Amino acid sequence: MVDGHAGMSVRLAACRSIEGECMEKERLNKYLAACGLCSRREADRLIEEGAVSVNGKKAVAGMQISGEEQILVNGKPVHGKDEKVVLAYYKPVGVTCTEKDRFADKKITDMVKFPVRVTYAGRLDKDSEGLMLLTNDGELIQAMMRGSGGHEKEYVVRVNKEISEDLIKRMSKGVYLSELSVTTKPCEVTKIGKFTFRIILTQGLNRQIKRMVRELGYHVYAIKRVRIENITLESLKSGQFRRLKNEELHTLYKSCFPEKTEKT
Repeated sequence: MVDGHAGMSVRLAACRSIEGECMEKERLNKYLAACGLCSRREADRLIEEGAVSVNGKKAVAGMQISGEEQILVNGKPVHGKDEKVVLAYYKPVGVTCTEKDRFADKKITDMVKFPVRVTYAGRLDKDSEGLMLLTNDGELIQAMMRGSGGHEKEYVVRVNKEISEDLIKRMSKGVYLSELSVTTKPCEVTKIGKFTFRIILTQGLNRQIKRMVRELGYHVYAIKRVRIENITLESLKSGQFRRLKNEELHTLYKSCFPEKTEKT
């Protein structure tokens, strides 16, 4: 008679001999859910509908995978559940930075369709447009949201009347915001048109640019974010996104985690 521990050893040995390291395998629906693609129930539905393939073959309900396979959902590759994904997204005017607001006409989570669930690292107002970073890396989100990080964000701003040199100088030195009882940090401001200026901020106060402009007797007509640290819109058109890779991604992580440059 084999005792409990011995029996377990025999079963594990047999399992390994048949499937390799079967202990590392898990059900496909659970894996897809862990990747942030969908819920387990939705994964089961996709599998039943034939929308999922594993190594070129149609997936079947209940199958086990290791995560090393090539998995496609609706013809698009599923990235590993532990793989960090960072997207550069050109948010259009009218899209709300929210995930759950049922009253929002266009939620950012509805606009960006990617196999891995991502969320935003920093917001843009509904009536503003431009660059946003979306990721599944919680540490990166926290680093980007930390005001003490001093991460550069560059904007092009259009106002309601001709820009004076006084406006440029006062904004550059810092503006006292009466609504927040705080003075903004010095920043780089450059006039680039009769009604347009470029500004680089290293802090992220709520509606900071609009508040600064209003304090100085102007009104914002349009705001477009064109850069976050080393990441720019490049050739992205409104509503498009691209995945960050290689040196571009490494430089971003290096600026956010100078002590952990090997993260990527």
